[in-house]
Amino acid sequence: MTDGSETGTTVHLLRHGEVHNPEGILYGRATGYHLSERGRAMAERVAERVGDRDITHIVSSPLERAQETAAPLAAVRGVQVGTDERLIESENFFAGRPFTVRDGLLLNPGAWRRLWNPFRPSWGEPYAEVAQRMWAAVLDAREEAEGHEAVLVSHQLPIWVTRLHAERRRFLHDPRRRQCTLCSITSFEFTGDRLTTVSYSEPAGDLIPVADRRATFSAGGADDGPHEPLP
Repeated sequence: MTDGSETGTTVHLLRHGEVHNPEGILYGRATGYHLSERGRAMAERVAERVGDRDITHIVSSPLERAQETAAPLAAVRGVQVGTDERLIESENFFAGRPFTVRDGLLLNPGAWRRLWNPFRPSWGEPYAEVAQRMWAAVLDAREEAEGHEAVLVSHQLPIWVTRLHAERRRFLHDPRRRQCTLCSITSFEFTGDRLTTVSYSEPAGDLIPVADRRATFSAGGADDGPHEPLP
């Protein structure tokens, strides 16, 4: 049972929209990658569908695609967008080049030493470190928006490992099965400072081409409903 005097606060993690990237580069933390026309439409759709919520605090990753995703919602809410380095994309050794067998990267023995440990992972920033910095940003946003709602705009991997951390699941996973589509929202509901519910929604899901949709994963299978965190 909870004390009725405890305040409810929700922190939403919003993934950025589609990026203009015709060469299929793994852009990572590189600057100069902006939303595509569809990506801008996705950001507008998010603003249309959640802009009437009690959102009082909006913070974004410093990368352009995240800032551009935050802008329409901030305009609707009349809130200034803050920037937080903790929300940035994870570091990746392969950033800046195509990451496919066809392009020969995975056939290069020089790359193999970066692929030996999927638990850490060996090709980039450790999952545990990503989750630590992201969760610290979530908790700060909860304090800033106490009694209201906050939106943090970030990237797929950081959002997904934050959810795994919140639900006390293992970090090792298949990237193709992350439940975190473009412009999706992963929400953390708090009562006081206690996390009570994790949920997921896709306010711009109708704009994602069927061919680009990733399989979804949750503790009990594909599910857009709320999930109770482990005790």
